[in-house]
Amino acid sequence: MLAMKRLYTVLFMIITCLSQTTGQDNRIVFSPHWLPQAQFAGFYVALDQGFYAEKGLDVEIIHPSATVNALTFLEQGKADIISLFLVTGLEAARNGLDIVNIAQFSQHSAIMFVSKKESGIESIEDFQGKKLGIWMSGFQEVPEALMAERNIQPQWVPIMSTVNMFLLGGIDIMTVMWYNEYNQIFLSGINHDELNSFFLSDYGYNIPEDGMYTLRQNLEERPEELRAFAEATVQGWAYATANREYAVELVVDLMRKANIPSNKAHQRWMLGKVLEMQQPRDKEVYPTQLHPDDFRHTISIIERVRNTRFPLGYDQFFKPVIPFTEYQPQP
Repeated sequence: MLAMKRLYTVLFMIITCLSQTTGQDNRIVFSPHWLPQAQFAGFYVALDQGFYAEKGLDVEIIHPSATVNALTFLEQGKADIISLFLVTGLEAARNGLDIVNIAQFSQHSAIMFVSKKESGIESIEDFQGKKLGIWMSGFQEVPEALMAERNIQPQWVPIMSTVNMFLLGGIDIMTVMWYNEYNQIFLSGINHDELNSFFLSDYGYNIPEDGMYTLRQNLEERPEELRAFAEATVQGWAYATANREYAVELVVDLMRKANIPSNKAHQRWMLGKVLEMQQPRDKEVYPTQLHPDDFRHTISIIERVRNTRFPLGYDQFFKPVIPFTEYQPQP
C-alpha cells in the first residue's frame, strides 16, 4: 500500500512539472479490452472526476462485445486509444498492425492455473494429458509457451468467460486471472485451500499485462492529446488507489447500467489485485514504462510459439507519451 502511494506521488510530481492543459476540447475515444470491471477503474475514475476534462479532453469510453474486440475498434478508427495485454499488442504488431504501446500500467503477470486438490494434480508435470481450459482471446501464447518449454501436452479446451466448466468437472485445470476468475471460483463455493494454484510468474513467465495502445499515425498526429490522456489516467489510478470504495461503487454502477452481473466483494478484490500488479516491487522500472527486458522476454515467447521472428525493436514498439524522470522503486 505504501509503495503504491509512493509510486503515484512520483507520478503526480512528473505530471505537475510536465503537463499543461490544452485549453480546448479534443475528442478521444477509449476502449478497454473487456467489459466494465475494476480492472479498468482508473479510466472510469479519471472520467468521473473530470481529470480528462481538466486537460481539455472530451473523452468517451466504449466497450467491446462478444463479436467486436478493442483491436477492431482501433483498426476501424472507432477508438483512438485502447488497452491490451502486452502479448496481445505484440501479436497485433507481428500481424502487421502499426500499433504502439504509449504507457504500460501492469508490471507483473496475474495469469495462473488452478486445479482441485481432489483431482490429484499437484504439479505442472501432472498436466500431461489432462483437460486444460483456456480462453482463446489473446493470452494463450504465454500458457502454451510454458507447456511447450516443459514438453507437457495437455488437452487444450477452449472455454467461455465463466468458471462453470471447471466447477462442474468438465475440465481438470483452468487458466484464470488472479484478480478475476480465481476469486469467482472462491465465491462459487470452493475454498482457496481446496485448490492447487500455479502462478505462471513462478515459472519464469512474469509477463506484464495491461498497457495503453494507439496507432502510430495517431501518435504522430496527436501527441499532446495522447499525453494529456495518459497523464489524466495516471491521476485516475491514483485517485482510485486512495478512494477504493468510491472506485468500486463507480465500477458496480457502470456494470449495472451495462446489464452485467456485479458483485462489490469481487470488484473490491479485483481492484486490490490490479493495483498490486501495477507496483514495480523489485523491478527497476519507471512509472508507466515497459521494461526492455519484459519486451524481449515476451517476444522470445511469441517467436518460440509462432516459429517466426518479431519485426520491431523496443524503441519502435514502445513510444512513451509521459517522459521518464529519475525514479527509484520502493521495496
